[in-house]
Amino acid sequence: MAAKRMHAISDEAVLRRARAFCLALPETREQSSWGHPNFRAGKRTFVTFEWIKGNPSLAIRLGRNGVRQYAKARGTFLTPYGRGEWLSFKVDGQLNWRLMQTLIVEGYRAVALKRMLTALDGPDRAPAYQRLERP
Repeated sequence: MAAKRMHAISDEAVLRRARAFCLALPETREQSSWGHPNFRAGKRTFVTFEWIKGNPSLAIRLGRNGVRQYAKARGTFLTPYGRGEWLSFKVDGQLNWRLMQTLIVEGYRAVALKRMLTALDGPDRAPAYQRLERP
């Protein structure tokens, strides 16, 4: 029972951190769909937090090339519904947050409208993106 509670706390911490980063990107919002939180740029989802086969995971839309590039990384698996364009990361262990932030931005770029990308890359960059660029 205690182990289950520890996972729940850890999972919630991962969700809080992913939520804060995603929502700092231009015109991003959170919407609950299929029983779990999804993060959307406009109308298109680019990140979701969910349980797959009993494991908490963060799924990121990376496109086919991105999936191929990162699919062999430790703790990853193809998102079952992702049609080869989504990659999931198990979040019940250690996460490389620098990599997660980079991939979240890639996912955002894959679905964002031109004005959102202009806001992301312009002189008044989104706070999350500024944090990503720090050494």
